Amino acid sequence: MGKYVLLAETGADIPNDIAKRYGIWKVPMHVTFDAETKNDGDFPTTEVFGYHKRTGKLPKTSGSTPADFEEIFDRIHARYPDRHILHLAYSAATTCSYQSALIAARGRDYVTSIDTKHVSAGQALVVIFLARYLEKNPDCSLEEVKKQAQILSSHCRMGFLPGDLEYLKAGGRVSNAAYLGARILSLNPLIELIDGKLEATKKYRGSMAKAAPKMLGDYPDAQKFSRAVIAFVYSPGLSQEIRQTVEGRAREMGFSEILWIETGCVVSTHSGPGAFGISGFAR
Repeated sequence: MGKYVLLAETGADIPNDIAKRYGIWKVPMHVTFDAETKNDGDFPTTEVFGYHKRTGKLPKTSGSTPADFEEIFDRIHARYPDRHILHLAYSAATTCSYQSALIAARGRDYVTSIDTKHVSAGQALVVIFLARYLEKNPDCSLEEVKKQAQILSSHCRMGFLPGDLEYLKAGGRVSNAAYLGARILSLNPLIELIDGKLEATKKYRGSMAKAAPKMLGDYPDAQKFSRAVIAFVYSPGLSQEIRQTVEGRAREMGFSEILWIETGCVVSTHSGPGAFGISGFAR
């Protein structure tokens, strides 16, 4: 990638094959089970779901620490001493990672951190498309790269339907009354990233098999998506039938490129199994 190396948190859920293709590095976020803390990406998401099933509790998630960034900054710099590290950060409104990176970057003038104001598939799209930009423009200046990253971040949109509202209730994100009401009425709240924050904006009635296609019918047009690309994000447990249905409809809607992004342990802890989401770029 010429003069630059891209870095993102594991919570961006960038598929390993894509990260390898573009030389994207990952810094771990963390998941804590009682007294044991593990790196996101080092264990399967089934451990998160199994822990909740056994205990009724959710593990705690946390962002990358200054020590995490110091270690990976030094590793990248040792391998590529002439390259500038571009850290495209997980939304600063949701975790400490961005601030941790700024602390770790003190005295390291070869590091720039940018708050993408996105998580999971939204952050992944920003990173992937900046990688493509750098592939076509390897000699661009740092200011040009920062401007392009900000353009991508400002045009990116993401919304998702949690797979199991029990996870939102266990995490304290919905009240017991709201949880019971949603279960009785079979409602699926749409959670959107708005200015870096997660906000519930509307509700879809019915099972995920009904709600996911309805969201696909509404969300891209409401957000004025370009038809160049659409990313579907899902947590383990989403049925293959739903995946096939929405992919077929996306092709009928004229999307040229379709990406599937599976959530890792950090995001799955909050979405629960069987979640579904959509990300893309507004025109």
